[in-house]
Amino acid sequence: MLQALYQWIVSWSESPYADPALFLLAFAESSVFPIPPDVLLMVLTLGNPSWGLYYAAMTTVGSVLGGMFGYLIGWWGGKPLLLRLMGQDRVSKVHDTFQRYEGWAILIAGLTPVPYKVFTIGAGAFYVNFRVFVVASLVSRGVRFFLVAGTLQLLGPWAKEVLEQYFNLFTVVLVTCLVLGYWIVKRQTKKALTPSASPNSE
Repeated sequence: MLQALYQWIVSWSESPYADPALFLLAFAESSVFPIPPDVLLMVLTLGNPSWGLYYAAMTTVGSVLGGMFGYLIGWWGGKPLLLRLMGQDRVSKVHDTFQRYEGWAILIAGLTPVPYKVFTIGAGAFYVNFRVFVVASLVSRGVRFFLVAGTLQLLGPWAKEVLEQYFNLFTVVLVTCLVLGYWIVKRQTKKALTPSASPNSE
């Protein structure tokens, strides 16, 4: 079924409605649809490289708006469903995690192959700050889609094969760098805010 969906999505690249199809795919993938928009983004960029950044921008906007829709789904009805599926204790733990790492959770999810809809609906269900959610979504999805389109513009069809084969590895490395950078900044900030002991203190 997924393979058939993949081929159906690729077929839209030859349609006069390819642009709105890309936007709608990015929108739907952030809330309900299983296939990521990178597929159509890559095909369209290879077919018309000079428009790659335009396609990336359209994909980003569609994905962020779709994420906002997913957030509303979670806000309106996601928590009762999660309570039935997971139980109060586990839901409370997930809620605490979202509240503590809300921006970073969304940022990492937006960059990785993890289904983004899980985090958009979860963000609404656990009342993540909406402004933080939108900013993190815009940054993470923008970085992802502009990176894909920009790489294809520079390297052409060869880059498509590399991206398809090693995209998961690229995102893992990128996320690792982000988490490491966050940890270093947090540690240095904590050091700076911790008063040093006086040499004369007993």
